Order: sequence, then C-alpha cells, then structure tokens
Amino acid sequence: MDVYYSDHFVLPLPQGHRFPMSKYRLLRESLSTVPGLSFHEAPAASDTQLLLAHDPLYVTKVISGTLDAREQREIGFPWSTEMVERSRRSVGATIAACQSAFESGVGVSLAGGTHHAYREKGSGFCVFNDAAVAARVLQRTLGVRRIAIIDLDVHQGNGSAAIFRHDPTVFTLSLHGDKNFPFRKEPSDLDVALPDACDDQTYLAALGQALSNLDQRFNADFLIFLAGADPHEGDRLGRLKLTQQGLASRDEFVFSYALTRRLPLMICMAGGYGTNIETTVSVHRQTVCLAFEHYQKYAQQSVVE
Repeated sequence: MDVYYSDHFVLPLPQGHRFPMSKYRLLRESLSTVPGLSFHEAPAASDTQLLLAHDPLYVTKVISGTLDAREQREIGFPWSTEMVERSRRSVGATIAACQSAFESGVGVSLAGGTHHAYREKGSGFCVFNDAAVAARVLQRTLGVRRIAIIDLDVHQGNGSAAIFRHDPTVFTLSLHGDKNFPFRKEPSDLDVALPDACDDQTYLAALGQALSNLDQRFNADFLIFLAGADPHEGDRLGRLKLTQQGLASRDEFVFSYALTRRLPLMICMAGGYGTNIETTVSVHRQTVCLAFEHYQKYAQQSVVE
C-alpha cells in the first residue's frame, strides 16, 4: 500500500507554538517497520493544481510572501518559504495518495486534512485545502465524477464546505464538536454536530446514521477520508471522549462502507493535538494499520472478481 509523507519539510515556528509539527515524522518512523507499506516522499503540488480550488490572488500572495499580518494570524503560521514548500508538499501527498487509491483501491497521506482553508484564504493551521485540490485533480485528470469527503476531524470542515457549497459533484460530510472551532460553521451537505464529552457509543451511532444518509443522497465514485485523531479523549483541543478502540471502530465503519461499495478510498491524517504526542501518533498509526488491512481485503476481493 502506497503511503506518502512530507515530514522532511518543516516550517519554523515560535517556541511554544501549539501545532504538533513533530507528529508527522514520529508517525512515519513508527510505521517504518510495518510490512507491506511502501513509503514515498510527497511531490509538490503545482500552481496549476492549487488553482483548481484556490483563488489566483490568494495563491500568489502565499507564494510571494505578501500575506498581511491579519491573514497570517488567521492561518496561525508566520509566513516563510518553508511554509510555502510544506504546504505544497502536504497537498501533493494527498493528490498522490488519491491517484494511488484510484489505481489500487487505497492510498494514504501522512499529512493533509487541511479543511479550514477556503478558496480565497487560509485558516486554522491550513494554508491550502488538500482535499479540495485533490478532488479537482481527480475530476480533471482521471475522470472521477462524484467524490464524497468524509470529514471525521473533531473540527468542522468549514473551508471544504464553502468551496463545494454549490457543487453537486462533491458531497461534504462532517462529524464535529458542536461547540468547537470554527465557531462560525459553514453548511456542509451533511453536518452532524456532537456535544462535548461525546462517547464511543454516541459517536458511532451518529456516524452509522450519517453514512446511511450519505448512501441515500449521493452516489459516490471515490471517497476522501479525513481521519482526525482529535476526537480522542486525550486530545487537548478535542472536547470529545472517544477511546482508542472507539476510533478504531470509527475507521472500520468507513473502511467497511468503502469495501461494500467497491469505492476507492484515500485516507489523510488531519488533526491531532494530544496532551501526549505519543497518544496522537498511536491513534494515527492505528488508522494506517487498519487501512492496510482494508487494502488487503480490497485486493482479495478484486482477485475473486
């Protein structure tokens, strides 16, 4: 199974910054001993690819370093050439993982999930919206018609919702904390707002209903799954109470949905801000390992057919 990483591209952050930059390297290192995973450094997304989902003026300002102080504050990162390169590579990892999934059934990006980026601005540690760009690349270059974005980060995918608001070819589904960031939500095609301290049972019941709703309303050809670690009970920004086993069940719900319908599936990591970074890495690692099990089932099903 192809796994794309971009952790060699690190942006300089002020001391004490709450973004867990090291989790990406730690995750790749923790997965390096898992048999069957094929690791690839992410290519950089091109300007042409970024412009499929982003406003030309915004892309130009990011690349040229002309974002003003307010725009940089909203993103949450100070501008640097390293920020630009890391953002390109994060999007490139998701594009490459989608292309791999189109060919083999499953692809994984150890980055991405930058769902707070709008067409014309960045926000919430998100410079470019990797899922939005990758969806457009799939449609333009591989002829994929209808894409469902299953966003299970604890924060609502407001940027994705806004980008695809009037597009019937992309369905945005978001399960998220009702009282968490962003405090002004954008309407997704399907939003499921969860209360603080939501537990495994409540979450999984809501997810099952959401996937059933998706099935009734949209005939997808491809799935993009944002597998955030931040619904975990140990996350300092999450406010939900899912256990690690609960998150395993969450992932298996999505993988089973994809397998039953023979849908190609791309998984990216999205958020995770554990009080202990090792916990966040463990949750993400679990997702990738379960994705590999799904990849094997998908391959076996293809042989039988």
